[in-house]
This record gives sequence, C-alpha cells and structure tokens, in this order.
Amino acid sequence: MSALDFRLALSAPELVAAPVAAALQALPADVAARIEAAAIDPGLADTAEFCAAYDQPLEASANCIVVAGRRGETTTYAACVVLATTRADVNGTVRRLLGARRASFAPMDDAVALTGMEYGGITPIGLPDDWRLLIDSRVTTVGRAIIGAGIRGAKLWLPGEVLAQLPQAEVVDGLAAPLA
Repeated sequence: MSALDFRLALSAPELVAAPVAAALQALPADVAARIEAAAIDPGLADTAEFCAAYDQPLEASANCIVVAGRRGETTTYAACVVLATTRADVNGTVRRLLGARRASFAPMDDAVALTGMEYGGITPIGLPDDWRLLIDSRVTTVGRAIIGAGIRGAKLWLPGEVLAQLPQAEVVDGLAAPLA
C-alpha cells in the first residue's frame, strides 16, 4: 500500500464530508490546525482493514458510533467515540446518559441521513448541533488518534485531547470496555 499523504484538514475539503468541512471552519484556529487528513482506499475504510493495509496501530483508531435512545415515542440520537480496542456500553452507560429505556446502534440509513456523512466514515466533527457527543476517556489520551473523515475515502488524524475540545463533547469514564 502506498504511504499516506497527510495534509491540514482545513486545506483539504475534498477529503471530508460537507458537514465536517463546515465544522472545521468553525473551530478555533489553534484546534483546527491540529487536525490532519489523508486520502485512503474507500474499500479499506473499515477499521481493521484500514489498520492492516496502512500499517496503523489499532490502539490509535477510534470509532464514532451513532446511537438511538428511546423513551416512549421520543428518540434521542447521540454519537459515541470509543477506541477500536473497546466496545461501547450501549445498553448500560450510554442508555443511562441518554435517559432512555432502550438504546441501540442507529439504523445505517438514519445515521447517514441525519449526519450527512457516509456509513463507515462518520466522525464526531460536524455532527448535528442537538446531539450529545460522548467520548470515552481512553480516547483523549491517544497522542495521534485516527478517525473517520465523513467519507469512506479519507481518515482524520488528531490528538485525542482535541476530540474533548469539540463542541458538545462530554468525556465519560467507563463509556466503553476493553474487548474480551
């Protein structure tokens, strides 16, 4: 596989979904300057395949998961950011944080339609303003985290601590548990 060509994400709008580009523009300049993007093969966007093909550490990869919490007739959407080596506690911690009776992964069509991003590339940057953004505390300690760019054909690299500085971000201890 060819080497990754990292560029400042702000100067590469073709490497991010439209809502991500808008959100990058709205970030403080010092925060946006810490986010890089690189084009990848869209067929390798899934975390395990990407890491293997591009020789990137699974421990630095973060996944952004769209969750739907339901209480009665009300559905609340949120995004959870967890390391690829962990699993979000959707039925416990996430459900309680959302005040929902039931919580589950949002259907793919809903996640794509509501975020304006591609499935397999959804990222916490550029989410709808009324969503909660729950970030597992382990993610904030990663020196250079890898996450989706809103499209399958690119990835973002940024310090984990930058994710905690995003609008709506809530850092949560115990949001995820290590994979067995």
